[in-house]
Amino acid sequence: MGIRNFLIEGVSGTGKTSIATGLQQRGYHVIHGDRELAYQGDPETGEPLDGSAHRQNVLDVAFGHKHHLWDIDKVKSLVADQSHPISFFCGGSRNFHHFIDLFDEVFVLDVDLDTLKRRLAGRPEDEFGAKSAEQEVIMRLHATKEDVPRNATAIDATAPLASVIDDILSKCGETRTVMAAFGSVRP
Repeated sequence: MGIRNFLIEGVSGTGKTSIATGLQQRGYHVIHGDRELAYQGDPETGEPLDGSAHRQNVLDVAFGHKHHLWDIDKVKSLVADQSHPISFFCGGSRNFHHFIDLFDEVFVLDVDLDTLKRRLAGRPEDEFGAKSAEQEVIMRLHATKEDVPRNATAIDATAPLASVIDDILSKCGETRTVMAAFGSVRP
């Protein structure tokens, strides 16, 4: 949905949702991929899981994570719509390799293990990463980096949220600050 499109990825707990919300508050167009594009499906074919496979997802955290996909056609459609000067797609998917080349740049949020543990410990019970089985999967993924894009720009997401957003915007060539509350743009 932008003339320039950026993907912000990272394991659960690195701050993707917080970054998305912060970018929106600054007036940027944001797609919350895990809310707007996600479904459970086969990572290679994209076929949605049937009911029995979806029930297995509830019982097996690693299975559910592996089958967390974004709708490729929706991603392509949003990228093709150039009604915004810049769009940020925030979230994680296991099929990013099918659409990653559509983005001008990909950022991967990274935090140290202690920060990740602290963030996950503070999550509400109904949010992914709050349960111990989910945390085990997240810790393994954090250690292996197996499900994040390899040739991405790493972003240190341990800094205060505003600084992380400023860093991303700087790397996107955005030298202005949008103040959504006042409706003004500051160079």
